[in-house]
Amino acid sequence: MPASAGKSRQGHDRPGKAARRRAPMALTEELVARTLRAVEDAGPTPGMIHMVDADYARVRGEVLASAPPGPLKLFAYGSLLWNPVGEVRGGERAVATGWHRSFCFTVKRFRGTVEEPGLMMALDRGGQCKGMVFEIAEPLADNLDALLRREMTILPAVNVPRWLHVRTAEGPSRALGFVVNPASPRYVRLEKADIAATLARAAGHWGSGAQYLFETIRHLDACGIRDRNLWQLQELVAREIGRVQGGV
Repeated sequence: MPASAGKSRQGHDRPGKAARRRAPMALTEELVARTLRAVEDAGPTPGMIHMVDADYARVRGEVLASAPPGPLKLFAYGSLLWNPVGEVRGGERAVATGWHRSFCFTVKRFRGTVEEPGLMMALDRGGQCKGMVFEIAEPLADNLDALLRREMTILPAVNVPRWLHVRTAEGPSRALGFVVNPASPRYVRLEKADIAATLARAAGHWGSGAQYLFETIRHLDACGIRDRNLWQLQELVAREIGRVQGGV
């Protein structure tokens, strides 16, 4: 991650705030380590239509054509907090209205396999989501292209770019976020217990679902953000890892 992004987030922290707010996570690094294993990347999943250069060029053009005036902003709510791929600048807390974080689509690659599919997060309809807003740096087209290639891999896309209405301390603005496509066959709506069971077991060549959850909560915490649903979920995942593998 660019140094500028990390420094900006740290500028919003208040010393001791996280320690005062709550006890440590039940999902510890030791428990996360139990879910990690060497998984060879099997490559593109058979039967899926994967995006090619022309598809990315089309989506990039659509995003830029519909962009609001001024610098292009990115709303980060999950892995983009610590791995935005392209270069970003600045960083301030923001709230996206009408959307919430959700483990709402299945993956058979990256953090899952064909034999043991995993789950990834996107923004789903309803509620609100606290995250961070960054400015996408120049060269804009290159950094946006890198971002799209990380977030989108197949057609029809399950994780699609959308200009969101967000609020920051400076007032309302619009920022690019990635929201779930409910028409995708990979879209799911599961109970927390089922999500926890999947995250406790699934892993791919990018790592495990438990690791993804752990890092998201940890980086949100560093930004002074707490997601109550994720906090409840990590307790369930920790319990599930202990149940499956014996002991916590």
